[in-house]
Amino acid sequence: MGTGLVLRGRIVTASMDIGDGVVAADGGLVTFAGPAREFPGELPPAAPAGQVLVPGLVDVHCHGACGSDFSEGDPGGAERAARYLHSRGTTTLVASLVTGKPDDLVRNLRVLRELTGLGLIAGSHLEGPFLSDQQCGAHDPALLLEPDQELVARLLAAAGPTLASMTLAAELPGAAELVGQLAARGIVPSLGHTAADNTTAAAFLERAVLGLESAGKPGGKRRPSVTHLFNAMPPLHHRSPGPVSASLSAARAGTAVVELIADGVHLAAETVKLVFDVVGPQNIALVTDSMAATGLEDGQYRLGSLSVTVSGGVARVDSSGAIAGGTSTLLGIVRCCVAAGVPLRDAVTSASAVPASLLGLSAQTGDLRPGMQADVVVLDGDLNLAAVLRRGERVSAPR
Repeated sequence: MGTGLVLRGRIVTASMDIGDGVVAADGGLVTFAGPAREFPGELPPAAPAGQVLVPGLVDVHCHGACGSDFSEGDPGGAERAARYLHSRGTTTLVASLVTGKPDDLVRNLRVLRELTGLGLIAGSHLEGPFLSDQQCGAHDPALLLEPDQELVARLLAAAGPTLASMTLAAELPGAAELVGQLAARGIVPSLGHTAADNTTAAAFLERAVLGLESAGKPGGKRRPSVTHLFNAMPPLHHRSPGPVSASLSAARAGTAVVELIADGVHLAAETVKLVFDVVGPQNIALVTDSMAATGLEDGQYRLGSLSVTVSGGVARVDSSGAIAGGTSTLLGIVRCCVAAGVPLRDAVTSASAVPASLLGLSAQTGDLRPGMQADVVVLDGDLNLAAVLRRGERVSAPR
C-alpha cells in the first residue's frame, strides 16, 4: 500500500457508511477506502471511540473568512480566507463575489483566477450584479444592473475558464439569453435574488438544464442550482407559489440542485429537515454564504461595499438590517443539519458529493474512492474537528 497515511474509523460518504473502516492515502490520492477487515496492509490500532472519517467538504457559495472578503481584491487576504476554510474542513471551495462596480468585479475575478491557478480555490461565483432590486438582500441596490452583453464579455474575459457559476434573477430582461450563454461555456446558471413567478423561474431552470446538457462539458451530468433557497426570494404562498415552488419541483425531479444555508439563522431547523425529506440529499448543496467574520468574533465588518455588524454570530447590513451572509463553517452547518434530524450520511452527501458534482469534480473529490484526491476530514464522536487532510497533507489554520 506504499508509505502513505492510514486512518481508521467509521467512514461516512455518499457511497458508504462503514462502522469500522480504513482510508489509506499515498501521493495525495486515496488508495483504499473500505472495511478494516478487507484492508490489505497492516491495520492501524482501533480508532478512538466515535471517530468518523468523511470526505473533504465542498462549498460552492462563500464570500470570505478570517477577516477577509473575496470582494476586496486583495490576493493575500483571499489566500488567507481560503487557507482558513481549508483548515476547518472545507477542502474545496468556490469564492463568491457580491455585486460591485463593474471595474471592481473585473479586478476581483482576475485575482480569483490567480488563486484558482494556485489550487487554493476551485473557481469563482458571481452573485450579481444581475439581481432583482426587490430581493437584493445584502447587495447594494444602487449597483444592480440588467444583463448587459458588453459587461458580460468583460467579466467572462477576466475570469476565463475559472468562472464556475453566476446567480441571476430570472425575470430580468436578457436573463434568458444569458442563461444559454453561460451554460454553453459550462458555467452553472443559478436562480437567485429573484422576484420571478413560478412559470418564469421554472423556464429559467429548464433552459439551464438544456444548455448544460448541450454543452457536453466533461465532469459528468451538470445541473443548474438555486442560490440559497428561500432567502432573497418571495416566500411560498398557496396562491402565488413563486420561485420556491419551481425550485423544489426541479430538485425533486433531479434536474436542479437547491442550496441551503442551514446555519440556524437563515432557515429554521424544521425547514431544513422538510427540504431533505421532500427533495432528498442528492439534490441539495449545503453552503455557508460565509463572510469575513467567519472564524472571528462579533464586530464591524464589510461585505462588498456595505458595512455589516455581527452580533451573536448573526451578520446584518447596517443600512437595511438584512442578513449579510453567514458566519458558520460548512462543518458547522453539517452539525446543524444533524441536530435538525437529518441523518449524518445525508448531510455529508449534501456537503461533499453534490456540490462536487455541480462543479464537475465528482471524479476528483466529494467522496473517498481509490484514485480520488485524499481530502479527508476526521471528526470525533460529537462531530467536532480532529484533523483535516487536503490532497493527502495535513492542514493547519493560517497564522
